[in-house]
Amino acid sequence: MINAVKPFYTLRSDKCSLIIDCRGRAPVILYWGAKFNTIDNGDIMAALSIRQELPACQPEEAAIALSPETAAGFIGCPGVQIHRQGKQWAISTAIESVEASSQQLVIKSICSGAQVQLTHRLVLDDQTDILTGTTEITNVGNSTLWVDRCDAPCIPLPAQYTKILGFTGRWANEFQRQNIDRFTGAYVRENRSGRTSHDSFPGVILHADQTTESSGEAYGLHLGWSGNHHVRVEQMFTGRAYAQLGELFYPGEMSLESGETYCSPTLYGASTVSGLSALSGCFHSYIRNHLIDQNVANKRRPVHFNTWEAVYFDLSFEHLRDLADSASDVGAERFILDDGWFKNRKSDKAGLGDWFVDKSVFPNGLGPLINYVQAKNMEFGLWVEPEMVNPDSDLYRAHPDWILNADPAPLILSRNQLVLDLTRVEVQDYLFERLDALLTEYSISYLKWDMNRAVYQPGNGSGQAATHHQVVALYDLLKRIREAHPQVEIESCSSGGGRADFGILRYTDRIWTSDSNDAVDRLGIQEGFSIFFPPEIMGAHVGPRDCHITGRSISMDTRAGVALFGHMGIEANLLEMDIPQKQTLKEAIKLHKKHRELLHSGRLVRLDVPQNESAFGVLASDYSEALFSYVQQASLLHSVAGKLRFTGLDIDSKYELNVVWPPKFVGPSKSAIEQVKGSVIGGDVLVKMGMQLPIMQPETMLIFHLRRLNVDNEANS
Repeated sequence: MINAVKPFYTLRSDKCSLIIDCRGRAPVILYWGAKFNTIDNGDIMAALSIRQELPACQPEEAAIALSPETAAGFIGCPGVQIHRQGKQWAISTAIESVEASSQQLVIKSICSGAQVQLTHRLVLDDQTDILTGTTEITNVGNSTLWVDRCDAPCIPLPAQYTKILGFTGRWANEFQRQNIDRFTGAYVRENRSGRTSHDSFPGVILHADQTTESSGEAYGLHLGWSGNHHVRVEQMFTGRAYAQLGELFYPGEMSLESGETYCSPTLYGASTVSGLSALSGCFHSYIRNHLIDQNVANKRRPVHFNTWEAVYFDLSFEHLRDLADSASDVGAERFILDDGWFKNRKSDKAGLGDWFVDKSVFPNGLGPLINYVQAKNMEFGLWVEPEMVNPDSDLYRAHPDWILNADPAPLILSRNQLVLDLTRVEVQDYLFERLDALLTEYSISYLKWDMNRAVYQPGNGSGQAATHHQVVALYDLLKRIREAHPQVEIESCSSGGGRADFGILRYTDRIWTSDSNDAVDRLGIQEGFSIFFPPEIMGAHVGPRDCHITGRSISMDTRAGVALFGHMGIEANLLEMDIPQKQTLKEAIKLHKKHRELLHSGRLVRLDVPQNESAFGVLASDYSEALFSYVQQASLLHSVAGKLRFTGLDIDSKYELNVVWPPKFVGPSKSAIEQVKGSVIGGDVLVKMGMQLPIMQPETMLIFHLRRLNVDNEANS
């Protein structure tokens, strides 16, 4: 409710407290962190935070407000930058009202000089401890307001958070960790690709020096936006530091007429004192509770077979029929026809935009193939790339003006395609009509929605930069499709993991993590992905023995073992696999299905292990069972392997321990594996002491299953 503005406001969740200081002109985060055992006292906390400055410095520091202000003397990066034809650029707000409830604050501030209203919305979710925040700016003047910057709420950083964990990467190697010591100056990552990007994921972790996966303090921040963005972590010469995340605008891209409002993308934040895996747990729970369509969340996620690396553009009904037979035989539950099914699509040089079934390949349409697939008890899915067009297409020849551009610069082709201007109503209507027709005519349960190039020239027909409006138009199109066909699941793909964020998850159900199916590379990719995203939305496929991207040859035991921890699938030519490989794949899929509910609802715990090793576990919420993965990526440094500690188990329970993968493990000599298989061991021993690992060859793995025994189990065992 709205009352007179109080000096302090507190939001509380299960494990966190957020205290906002409203004594000054602008709202400030006074504290965000572990929940207090005592009643929060804002006055005392403010007194405890008083800082002294050296002589010749500002007598009173400008606050790191939710939107820091240059006019208030803030010498860092302002949270909002505006102007009216180069004037009225300085914002100096005063809090006008605060609407407060137990979980939410809506703080409205006004700047009469610049004639703008700022609205900050903060919500602390009680179940997941996730803080969400947005900044809205409204033009309350009579002339056009140009918005150059309007970040999500700014987060002041505790002094002990001296480490920055950012994310970089490239195509086929996304979500790579980038560890940096915080320094005087600014750590800045900017993305201008028109999508989330492979190389600059809009997220960052700030943590204390001694923080590990299982202990220590940390903040995690993510901007839920599928377009251009910036991430900034700055430590000023005073020693104070803050983090800002927001949308990145081109010149003149965002303007507001009188009465119009711009809202920043949502900032998602997590705070923990229990390590990085606990931080991930907050994000995973939030996605499961608030972002994923509950109709999808409550059904099993079928094992995929995707045709791409099996056939590429070489499609025929007979070949696809044989692949469907093999896919069904090994246990696939959904058959996805990838690129090449539509008009004139014999390569990536033509056809994009002409979303009509190619009658030269499918003279009777897709119906016979879909009927055959469904007769094998598999769902049918289809690949599309609606945002793109080939110059060699009927659509482009009819509507060359429907593309984004940077006139007068020459058009830039990438993967032989251009980008359609989704901000045009006629483009949206055409794409909806074609997709709606396909989904209406055929029994399609899934769309793989791809975007295979960056947006280098994001100008619309009027010559204005349009990246923001392009992303909003994409969201609108996806929403329209989902409302018309709620039974259809949609995967977000952009040459792999180029469009992975919480914004796109409001309209999609799965993320294609990377185009690389190299199981060794996938370990690092999937580990980085797991910091923000849970396993069930992570597309993870078993690729061919010789990876088509890296050329590396990897055993089926490892390929299948790495893939079964996500939303599992197959992307290889099953017709070329020998019988032993198929049998191993079949057993891996069977193991995945057996533990699918655990894998897709459990708590992920990454383990702190030496370089060239990978280890993590997925534990049931009630600690009743767990699956742990250990991979030896390279040769051992020493003559004896290390120990694996099963972090996260209930130390007061007993567990039956078994190795469930690979089907046959043969070491150079007798090891603890043979000695303890099927043994009942105390959780405290498994967590504190762990198990001696055997000598393993490079690029091999073990998967352990642990089942908690109660008194009755133990008596009957």
